[in-house]
Amino acid sequence: MPVANKPILFYGIEAVREAGVTDVGIVVGETKGEIKAAVGDGSAFGVRATYIEQEAPLGLAHAVKVSRDFLGNDNFVMFLGDNIIKEGIVPFVREFESQKPNCQILLAEVDHPQDFGVAEIKGGRVVGLEEKPKKPKSDYALVGVYMFDNNVFTAIENIKPSWRDELEITDAIQWLIDAELDVRSHIIDGWWKDTGKLEDLLEANRIILPGIDKRIDGDVDKASRIEGEVAIGKGSKVIAGTLRGPLIVGEGCHIERSYVGPFTSIDDNVTLIGSEIEHSIVLRGSRIEDIETHIESSLIGRDSVLRRSAGLPRAYRFMIGDSSKVEVL
Repeated sequence: MPVANKPILFYGIEAVREAGVTDVGIVVGETKGEIKAAVGDGSAFGVRATYIEQEAPLGLAHAVKVSRDFLGNDNFVMFLGDNIIKEGIVPFVREFESQKPNCQILLAEVDHPQDFGVAEIKGGRVVGLEEKPKKPKSDYALVGVYMFDNNVFTAIENIKPSWRDELEITDAIQWLIDAELDVRSHIIDGWWKDTGKLEDLLEANRIILPGIDKRIDGDVDKASRIEGEVAIGKGSKVIAGTLRGPLIVGEGCHIERSYVGPFTSIDDNVTLIGSEIEHSIVLRGSRIEDIETHIESSLIGRDSVLRRSAGLPRAYRFMIGDSSKVEVL
């Protein structure tokens, strides 16, 4: 899933590389082929990528467990692939290297802590962790970045699967706390997002897009208007359109008689004719044609088609995938 036309996973790989981590193990399941095709051997990112197969999604601690051969006895950073930390993790990794705790976790204050792993803090120290509690003991959620030494493997061997039948990383960290090992926390004050929901994806897109390099590598005719920070990829054409940034248009797109507003990412090979869209993400190969109503705050999946039908009787006709949401005027 891309944010500002770059897969979310890539932000994580770049973050650990910037922190000096060049050996990257990627725990994969049924989407292994897609991930391997996108990342390759890691050289494009300046890292060496190793793929570690997990037979089923049995929990984050289980993901660490199956990575034991790759990790050996080295200290390591665990970075969840659907997280974005805009300012990166360099200072946190340097702190872990210099102070050498057994574990360091990152926390962020959130509005709905019941949706996250939550830390209980007393006297500035973490004394307890709970995964998605019904009654959170604080507003501090676990950011999806952890740093461990090899004591975490002992912890994982001593915990049992949760009610979800998963080995929870929160239980492993709780074991370290109960064993009186050195578990430290750092509350981040920069922008962070777990992109598991549509509104989170759109917010990430909104945060990442400002500051993109303004570039017009495609063709824009004289009847079109380009305003603000706009990036247009090679082979794309804009005909009698208005593009208002910050926004990004990928390669091989066709935009005609359309308005593309701020905070929008248009992936490669998208066609947009006679329509208006803003604050949205449109994935590659999609086609939006002659939609009379303004489209906003939307995620349009790959190879989707949205168009106005001229046939009778007039009706809404949908082909909608799993977990979709449609709002109709």
